[in-house]
Amino acid sequence: MAVPRRRWAEPLSAGVCALALLLGGCASGSGGPPGTSNGGTGTSPGPSELTAGPRGPTPAAPGDWTQYHRDALRTGTVPDLPAAGAPVRTWAARLDGAVYGQPLLVGGRVLAATENNTVYALDPSGGTVLWSRNLGAPARESELPCGNIDPLGITSTPVYDPATGLLFVLAELAGGRHQLTGLDAATGEVVVRRDAEPPVGDRLAHQQRAALALWEGRVVIAYGGLYGDCGDYRGTVLSVPATGAGEIRAYTVPTGREGGIWATGGPVVDGGRLLVSVGNGESTGGGYDGSDSVLSLTPELTRADFFAPATWAEDNAADLDLGSLAPVRVGPYVLAVGKRGTAYLLDAANLGGIGGEKARADICPAFGGAAVDGSTVYLPCENGLVRLTVGADASLHVDWRLPLGRGGSPVVGGGAVWVLDWRAATLDTVDPASGQVLHTVDVGAKVPNFASPVLVGDQVLVGTADGVTAFRTR
Repeated sequence: MAVPRRRWAEPLSAGVCALALLLGGCASGSGGPPGTSNGGTGTSPGPSELTAGPRGPTPAAPGDWTQYHRDALRTGTVPDLPAAGAPVRTWAARLDGAVYGQPLLVGGRVLAATENNTVYALDPSGGTVLWSRNLGAPARESELPCGNIDPLGITSTPVYDPATGLLFVLAELAGGRHQLTGLDAATGEVVVRRDAEPPVGDRLAHQQRAALALWEGRVVIAYGGLYGDCGDYRGTVLSVPATGAGEIRAYTVPTGREGGIWATGGPVVDGGRLLVSVGNGESTGGGYDGSDSVLSLTPELTRADFFAPATWAEDNAADLDLGSLAPVRVGPYVLAVGKRGTAYLLDAANLGGIGGEKARADICPAFGGAAVDGSTVYLPCENGLVRLTVGADASLHVDWRLPLGRGGSPVVGGGAVWVLDWRAATLDTVDPASGQVLHTVDVGAKVPNFASPVLVGDQVLVGTADGVTAFRTR
């Protein structure tokens, strides 16, 4: 992946199941050993396998959180959520590894996936493990050309498909193999397994960090590289049928190397198209190489439109690209911000090609996923949180800035903005009008980079370096 301009370390997870057993976080719902469910084993089948038939439609409840930042547009905003009070930590589930992606809530279960390649269902009232399923040994740092997550298993936020009742995760396995798995969200039974490798480059050099998306009955997977930008990788988007069978479609950034699609917010489903942000590519002059951009992709994963800054060659040379933050839709516009710190406002109907933005402003280097509430955007900046208003006339106005040690990706609901300071491992509740911090609580565990809280009813869920922590807000 294109790496952050300032290279801070990622929190690491030991992934030691013996410790998890002592803490009560590695048992299965059936009372079996860690990583099993209803007698299952966690072995890894061949490249393409359907282990059972799909379970059929299981609609999500209105308050469920089924994907990164709650909806397909990645707004991170929960409308009509009752006013929240001071959050109080209620439980912490110690699992067998770090939870980098957002936990989900579907059908009365908290669903979380770890870097040890174990998927868990937890009771939201107390964090008890209802079922768990290990999907195979994760990759280790010693076998990868670079990187700083060890072990490297499931890093991206999963996605739930209400049409099949399946929870989809993308696991990196020993040997650098990437496998998409669909599990029955109610039981943990593995229903779909299929290898989902980028078609170009060395699979060991690819890392899958961007949140999964669901689009027209297909699971969308985006790939970047490892921390350090080593090896032969190229940014790629795949779409795999949610049934597990059929053609895998692919788009690869047409650069010689790099061009990672790695922002944790992942691909944005904007009606009949997909929006993704692309990191720095190999080219630093001459012809444009398709990197440092916002892309609009068709369902067939062909490029229909794009935007790149006029400074794309300089951005590539200095690692100051747009790949660090997922693009967001704001009314008739698309907003893109990257590591250079320049916000670009694009016409959603015509992204503008090279240098074709409607407006631009120097705001902040931003990482992860922004939250959008109407015409207001909350940006996860390198050193804090910024509220930005997008005017109907394509103007950009900074309303306030909140300094933080390391600002995570915010969400909005209950009359507040919720953001994790992942250096201090605290959860902050912020007044959206003034930017004043209303409450600060200790998470009680290290928080992975770019982490984002989840708002469900009167609860806030946070993925940590050793599991999931829950807070009550009323």
